[in-house]
This record gives sequence, C-alpha cells and structure tokens, in this order.
Amino acid sequence: MKLSDWARKHGIDYKTAYRLYRSGNLPRPTEQLATGTILVHEIPTITNNAVLYARVSSTSQKEDLIRQLQRLRDYAASNGLTIIKEVTEIGSGMNGKRKKMLDILKDPSASIIIVEHKDRLTRFGFEYISHALESCGREIRVINQTECVNDLVQDMIDVLTSFCARLYGQRSARNRAKRALEAAKKG
Repeated sequence: MKLSDWARKHGIDYKTAYRLYRSGNLPRPTEQLATGTILVHEIPTITNNAVLYARVSSTSQKEDLIRQLQRLRDYAASNGLTIIKEVTEIGSGMNGKRKKMLDILKDPSASIIIVEHKDRLTRFGFEYISHALESCGREIRVINQTECVNDLVQDMIDVLTSFCARLYGQRSARNRAKRALEAAKKG
C-alpha cells in the first residue's frame, strides 16, 4: 500500500510517516518505485518466532546472565515457540544506548520478544515499547510477573533504582579502574 494510505490507516500524518521512512525507522518493510511512490509492505502473518533477550548490569553478573538465558529457553520450549535469536547484553537498563536491544526492536522477523522481568528490557517506558510493538503485530512476553502492581510504588522503586544505579555504577567503575591499575603495577 502507498505510504499515504498506510499513514492514514494508522492515524498519523503523512509528513510524520515520510520522516520515519527517510530515517529508516518505519516499522514495516518499504520500497520506493522509479516513479517516486513509496510502498509499505505488510508484515507477514504473526509467527511463533521468538527472540530471547537477557541483560545484566555488570560483568561480575555473567553467571546470572547464563542462568537467565536458560530460564528463557525453558519458557520458549514449554510454550512451543521457535527461538530465532538469543541476545545477551551487559549494561545499564537506564540508558537507551544498548545497540543489541534496539536491533531487536527494529527486526520485524521477531514476532515475540521474551524477557525475564520488565526491567531487563528497560527501567522506564516498558509500556510504551510494548504498545508500539503491539501496533506492529508483535509482542513482548515477560515470564516473571512478580513485580509490584501498584503504579505509584513501582514508580518510586524505579526512581530509587535509578539513583542507586548512578551512585553505585560510578563507584563500581572507579573500583574497577583502581583494581586494573593495581594489577598493572604487579604485572
């Protein structure tokens, strides 16, 4: 379908859709004809293709990363999902500079993204990401829903987590640098 029709169908302005197309962020495969017409292709029917996404905050938690990935594999197997990719990352859930996560979100072949906890994907804005993917016929499955259900309490926990991550993250980096210098002096 033409880009203008696609924009109208999804309730967005044509200029916005065109900007998304030009930046490469349109959530559908596209092609431009020799005449200049931009066609938006529909994503094939929903499959049971799943991407497993596991993340930990620091390199000292690598063993937990392996256990987390195994729990995701077990969940996918018990639900009859086809694992097409396993992605692991080490980094803070606070920033949006996690290339592997962004690549998964852009990949239309993954109908289902499986994470252990919401905060493994992102600390803030999980619902926005989830709704955006749902509009494209994709979903995020969280296998451990034991988090607090009261929004106000959860927001407070997220804010405190943010402060602690910044405080202890800086301290952790300083300690790692100190250990590296001590090891260099010994070696």
